[in-house]
Amino acid sequence: MKEENAYKYIDVYLEDCSLRKRLSQKTIRAYKIDLEQYFNFIGEKKDDLKMINEYIHFLNKKYSKYKTVKRKIASIKAFYSYLEYEEIIAFSPFCKIRTKIKESKMLPRVIQKEDLNQIFTMLFDNLDNADTEYKKKLALRNITIIELLFSTGIRISELCNIHTNDISFQDRSLKIFGKGSKERILYLGNDQVIEFLKKYIALNETISNESGYIFLNKFNTQLSEQSVRILLKNIENELKLSKHITPHMFRHTFATTLLEKEVDIRYIQNILGHSSISTTQIYTHVTYLKQKQIMIEKNPMNDYKDKNI
Repeated sequence: MKEENAYKYIDVYLEDCSLRKRLSQKTIRAYKIDLEQYFNFIGEKKDDLKMINEYIHFLNKKYSKYKTVKRKIASIKAFYSYLEYEEIIAFSPFCKIRTKIKESKMLPRVIQKEDLNQIFTMLFDNLDNADTEYKKKLALRNITIIELLFSTGIRISELCNIHTNDISFQDRSLKIFGKGSKERILYLGNDQVIEFLKKYIALNETISNESGYIFLNKFNTQLSEQSVRILLKNIENELKLSKHITPHMFRHTFATTLLEKEVDIRYIQNILGHSSISTTQIYTHVTYLKQKQIMIEKNPMNDYKDKNI
């Protein structure tokens, strides 16, 4: 089978991913980008072992993140496996490819308590000083966003897709649709988070029907992930924080805090929506580093290091 014919099956494959596998549109777009990048690279050349290895070398040079390279290779492998399964090709050219990319250990970056205190103080000051209805609505929205990220550990994509009918104040529950449209129900255990959600919804008349998004922009349409990142960037700049703050850092901080409070890791896995416990276990490395710091700096024996016992 010629490469240009394989390329023609991309849309058919992506439709199968959408309808049969029910993958999200975000995942579908990523697959499409990965596949088109591969076919643009090989052009008219034959996708044999030599060319595939050249492409893998190209990816390793272009991208510094292990997960990006791994995902792009997996996308192409899955596409050719689909063609092989559907008997469009005799065998996948990737079947003889054995890729082993060494993953650099990137520990989750958390937000320090001092920075969190500054962030919350600033957000509450903005609410207290809001002198118009619009500013009050905006300040309430921003507080609710940050509190929800920090108190539940949800992803930014999950936050931006919350609808009014995903929240039950009676049950204090929040329905989340995670990666692969996997549904999980979170209990809203903090009274303040509940109250700010209620106040924000009550103040914002645009959130009136059950199909509406909770978090809206100034045009009263769905708040984008980029808008939340910009919000955090503005907070970071205004407070002159030494560390760059991202939405995912609230998720990391949430999980790490629960571990430090001795919550069982399998409960944390369930709350975060991780399909594998190995994904959650990365947080144990962070708590171990914290333990190491405590054992060095706060060790009771430090009080007697100059004494003869």
